[in-house]
Amino acid sequence: MSDVASQQAETSAAPASPDEMGILARRRIEAAIIKPIYEEMRREVGETRAKEILRRAIRAAAIESGRALAARAPGGADLKSFQDIQHLWTKDDALRIEVLEANEQVFDFNVTRCRYAETYREMGLGEIGHLLSCNRDGAFCEGYNPAIKLERTQTIMGGASHCDFRYRFESTKGERKE
Repeated sequence: MSDVASQQAETSAAPASPDEMGILARRRIEAAIIKPIYEEMRREVGETRAKEILRRAIRAAAIESGRALAARAPGGADLKSFQDIQHLWTKDDALRIEVLEANEQVFDFNVTRCRYAETYREMGLGEIGHLLSCNRDGAFCEGYNPAIKLERTQTIMGGASHCDFRYRFESTKGERKE
């Protein structure tokens, strides 16, 4: 799959077709590329600095990904359209989620299985898995629509039994949806 086709698979608001690469497969490829770069950075600038560089770079990429998906959201990027694209992250049984509440103002769910965490651990990247995946979640919202706020107190990546995603659409009076 070409880079353009792969990017379209991740940023399309339409349901993914069976032949499109899921985000889990994409993250595995990215992690395989990042791993030797991270190891070299760690030797050259130290672990703390290497992690900070990685955190910032992945966060910036997530914000840009959010902007790209927002630009393709039919009717504008809001919490409902955000809910409509969750299949991109769950494709290939990448996440098992239990939706607790979903409406125009609230999207609460728990992740009970995270194959992203499993994948990073299998690749020997468990110590930076939170940077490779969890770090993206709130940053993605900043690009998609800054009125979408994420609160999460625990993750499977961090050793918890589940991840608790709590999204809120915090529009202010007179704010228009983009």
